[in-house]
This record gives sequence, C-alpha cells and structure tokens, in this order.
Amino acid sequence: MSAIQTIGRRCVHIGPSSLLLSMRSVSTPKTRINSYCSPINLNQQVWLRSISLNMASHLPGTCCYQGIQHEGVPTGTIEKVGDFEVYITRPKKEAKYGVLLVTDILGHKFNNAQLIADDFASNGYLTFMPDLFYGDPIPLNKPDKFDMQKWLKGDYNSAHTAHLPSIIDPIIDLCLNEMRTRYGIEKIGGVGYCFGAKYVVRHLNPEQGKLDAGYTAHPAFVDQNELEAIKGPLAIAAAEKDTIFSKEKRQQTEYILGKLGHPTQVNLYYGVEHGFAIRGDPRKREIQYAKESAFFLALQWFEEHLKGR
Repeated sequence: MSAIQTIGRRCVHIGPSSLLLSMRSVSTPKTRINSYCSPINLNQQVWLRSISLNMASHLPGTCCYQGIQHEGVPTGTIEKVGDFEVYITRPKKEAKYGVLLVTDILGHKFNNAQLIADDFASNGYLTFMPDLFYGDPIPLNKPDKFDMQKWLKGDYNSAHTAHLPSIIDPIIDLCLNEMRTRYGIEKIGGVGYCFGAKYVVRHLNPEQGKLDAGYTAHPAFVDQNELEAIKGPLAIAAAEKDTIFSKEKRQQTEYILGKLGHPTQVNLYYGVEHGFAIRGDPRKREIQYAKESAFFLALQWFEEHLKGR
C-alpha cells in the first residue's frame, strides 16, 4: 500500500516513518462496515434548490455514515457556545494555534471524531468540534433506506431544523469568534471530514478573520463555486475507491486549485475507500496506515501554514 503526494505535476511516494507526533487514540474496531457505497438516488425527489448541482464532489451516499467505531476514551469536554454544544479539548500548554474540526454527518459525539480531536490537542492545538446538527446527527451504519435528502431538510427532527449553510455557517462563525476572543487563538486551521469539508472550504478566508488554513479528508458536498472562492492554503486527503470524491471530481478539484495559486496539497491513498480517515477498519493494515498518514498530513500542513507564517 502506498500513498501518492501530488505537487503540481509531480508525484512522489510518502510515508509516516520520518514524522513525529502524539496519537493517543486506540484503533480497535467495534462495529463492522458495509464497504459498498450507494450514491443518493436523484430520482427520489427534486434536490434542494439551495444546493448547486455544479459540484466539486458528488452528492453524499450511504458510505458517508457507514464504518467502524474505534475504541478509546476521549479526554475533552462537552460545553455550550451560544445555543449549541461544542466538544472542546485543550493542549497541556497555553496555545496560540487552534483547530476547528468540522465533523461528518455522525456529529460531535461520535467517538472516533472525539479521539481525533484529542490527537490535535495532544499536538498543541486548542480544538473545537461543534454540534452542527442541534442533536440530530445520523447514527453510524444507519439502514440503507434512510433518506438523506429528508434529513438535510430537517424532516427527521421535531424542530424541523435543516442541516444547510444557512444554519451551519453561523455555528462556524461563532466558534471562530469564541476561539479568538475568549481563548486568544491567533491562527486557526479547519479540519473537515466528508460533510465537514464543505464548511472548511466555505470559511477558508484568512483576510476575513475566518480559517487561516484548511485540511479535508474524503470531501463530500463541496460546490465548485465554493472551492473557487477560497483565499488560503488547502490540503486534501483522498481515497482511491471513492464514489463521492471520484477520480473525475478529484482532477476537477486539482485543476481549480491550480488556477487559484494558493498553496495546495492533494494526497491520494491507494487501496482505501471513502471514510478511511475517520471510520476505516484499523485491523486492515493499509487502512490504518492511510488513516495515520492522512493525520500526519494535517499536522504537517498546519505546521507550515499556521505556525510557519
């Protein structure tokens, strides 16, 4: 198994052996994964008007909520910011740099996501991971008949709160403001898994006091216009076997990023599927390697584009 690091038109093999970091999470699986990813059927109903079909990644599918739950005990705390919950995990020393971790659709209480947030804190970053869904995430390994379009519109929660930019953008903005004003964080990196990648891309604008650098893994739901509007460095960890961020969409993304001229990194991990960086099966060596290497990529990226500037 190998990973390919793409730099402009050059590709080189990479590996984590020369990198040092603290990773506290224990990668023991608890739940089996259904490896088949079924894209959402567009014939089910008319897609939401507020979402453009001109996407830099395909629409979400069943693989966006399937995977393995990892064992480990998170060390952060659930706190309130405004009217929503945030999982906050703090480094041992006072930090100048922070990470805003924007989750996939499994939400801020998903054990795997909390363990990754703790790993960022162990590497010196104050880490915020907000509840994007007001208590309405999708459970791990939801049955295939689940209708994601209805969930996005808020049909499954009693308040009928939609899970769209009009609701989620203010959550991101309030977290960024809290990190800067209350905790004195000078620079913030955005980390987005799957669904969360959209909001890292939407808020990657250092000039406006938003995210200073971005990192995404197996992105979903990103609109081409959103990608074209970024104003800062962006790294992407991509899976070879991914019907959501397919080869076609990955190449389209690389073309757009190349035109923008911002620092860009796209790493392609062979032998793994959508979700590998947060929900993959650690018993499979190639998946565990890719997961760890993708995390190293995020750390390296922020070391260069947060601390190095």
